[in-house]
Amino acid sequence: MTEKTFTIQSGEKGRLDKVVAHHLQEYSRSQLQKWIDHGLVRVNGQEVADKYRVRVGDFVTVQPAKPHKISLEAENIPLDIVYEDDDLLVVNKPQGMVVHPAPGHPDHTLVNALLYHCPLSTINGEFRPGIVHRIDKDTSGLLMVAKNDQAHRSLASQLKAKTTQREYLALVHGNIKTDQGTIDAPLGRSKRDRKKQAVVADGRHAVTHFRVLRRYRHYTLIACRLETGRTHQIRVHMASIGHPLAGDPLYGPRKTLPGNGQYLHARLLGFRHPRTGKEMVFTAPLPAWFQKMLDQLDVTDAID
Repeated sequence: MTEKTFTIQSGEKGRLDKVVAHHLQEYSRSQLQKWIDHGLVRVNGQEVADKYRVRVGDFVTVQPAKPHKISLEAENIPLDIVYEDDDLLVVNKPQGMVVHPAPGHPDHTLVNALLYHCPLSTINGEFRPGIVHRIDKDTSGLLMVAKNDQAHRSLASQLKAKTTQREYLALVHGNIKTDQGTIDAPLGRSKRDRKKQAVVADGRHAVTHFRVLRRYRHYTLIACRLETGRTHQIRVHMASIGHPLAGDPLYGPRKTLPGNGQYLHARLLGFRHPRTGKEMVFTAPLPAWFQKMLDQLDVTDAID
């Protein structure tokens, strides 16, 4: 981003951080806060605190630091490999691991670990080799990874044609009354918060099917099947019907279950093998942290 400047007009008032966020809505509040903290946002040529209250006529300059160049290196990080052959891998990603390098997460990602383990396809760019689809950092579970371009093209085409199987387990707030349901609601970037996705009229087509597995007094365990794979799809869709995921720091309530993020696990993955055409289905058990919470709810939140 190049330098941005604006002058405070009549009617504009309040703290600097909020005013800057209003003018630069394409950037997250946390990013703008970092720029202010590092003296990259100036008022009338001077560094000021984020709590500075703007005045009519103040001249604001935003000059962000140049982004750090990310270098992709292989790292000897243990992998939970569910299946592997010459064309692909199926990996059970732990909660807390980012799938590929990005600003803020330059290393220690799944891609860094995969590069140490084996060759990967080249189709998805320099920083996403082998990655056919993603799951969020704090979502655990199964991912398919392509070792060569032919396998990558086949798996990607299956995703596009909606012939893959992807099922997730999710623990959500509230007691879902119906035994099953379908959420068909378009998703896109939130107009209010650029860090979030939201149900928006002009968004991309998104469909999530869910069925209830177990009800507690204040929570419900569900299985979700995806027709589409939009960013944060399950998290946004469930929140949109009043049942946000437990532990979700972005779409859930402040009062929620303890943990390191949303209670969401990709437990089933199915596709046709890109070389043989054989139908393949893999499952991954709930991680210990998720199962421990269910065991706790069995005692503290069971329906009598």
